[in-house]
Amino acid sequence: MRYDVLIIGGGPAGNYLAQLLGRKLDVAVVEKKRSFGGKACTGIIGAESFEKLDFPGEAVLNELRGAVFYSKIQSFQIERETPQAYVVDRKVFEAGLAKRAVKRGVDYFMGTSFLGFKNGRAKLQHLNETFEIEADFYVGADGVASTVAKGIGAKSEAEFLKGYEAEIVGEFNKDFTEVWINKEVNPEFFFWVTPVSGDVARVGTFGSLESFRRFLTDRGLKPTSIIEFKAGSVGLGWRQPWVRENVALLGDAALQVKPTTAGGIVFGALCAHHLARAILSGDLSEYERACAGIKKQIAFGLKVRRIFKGMSQEGIERVFEVLGSEEAREVIENHADFDDHLRTFKALAKKPRLLASLLRISPSLIRALV
Repeated sequence: MRYDVLIIGGGPAGNYLAQLLGRKLDVAVVEKKRSFGGKACTGIIGAESFEKLDFPGEAVLNELRGAVFYSKIQSFQIERETPQAYVVDRKVFEAGLAKRAVKRGVDYFMGTSFLGFKNGRAKLQHLNETFEIEADFYVGADGVASTVAKGIGAKSEAEFLKGYEAEIVGEFNKDFTEVWINKEVNPEFFFWVTPVSGDVARVGTFGSLESFRRFLTDRGLKPTSIIEFKAGSVGLGWRQPWVRENVALLGDAALQVKPTTAGGIVFGALCAHHLARAILSGDLSEYERACAGIKKQIAFGLKVRRIFKGMSQEGIERVFEVLGSEEAREVIENHADFDDHLRTFKALAKKPRLLASLLRISPSLIRALV
């Protein structure tokens, strides 16, 4: 069999690229799972990005108007009258993208594993059958533990974290996600409580399972009220190269992930647009250059990540005092973008009093971020 493009991995990034290339080229998608979804994923997507990228509306489970941020001893709330982000059903989201792709002529090979490259072809296995597909371009969109990345010898300079997330029954304000930062409970990452509805929320963190369990107790959530539990991993950092000859990496396989939140759906979709243009032009070298804006966001997020890891809880409390001020909340509510944290910081940095307050907390914080 032969195609113009073979996409290995039918997650959000791979399916999104498939729908972009459908009708324009002969495209196939290989997915090792037999159905979509199943990955631990909170599924929060900024409303602005959701509309801009034309994601499947049928996947939306809840609309969030804001967030409540909690430290060990204080809290503040950011809210808007209109939705700031959407919570999606990952299975419906992936299947919706795949449905669009199939309607545009894309072939899907479900339950099919990529074994490696052999003589310029992709070696695949479905059940007990092994076969090969030849393509002009191959795309590895097969996740953080990408087999394609290993196949092209891509190297990773990244921090890999184990994550845990549960859907749990309780009472929640469905309009607001909760962000909890207490380094005495979890020095590695924050905790989130993201409502799917008024009585079910997705609760999770990256770090140790023990810290996750302790948070449930501190938040007043019962482990016996968990109706779904998932674990997974994420890579925060760089994987290079993204392109080698006629093979490109996309999404989590390329570590196109926000280091501040570990979310990758939007970055993967934005890079898919650039990769689609590069494939259609016949020159993959354009791809990484076109993704310069995403690389800048990742670099910024990695700086924030390093600062967070080096900061004590006392420092976190001082940052909360600044960001919880009326002036800071007004700036964030007016200028924040859920998927563009660099834009949010630049808006805060334009306020002299806020900038001076952050400088007093940590001069290195400002030097690292500007």
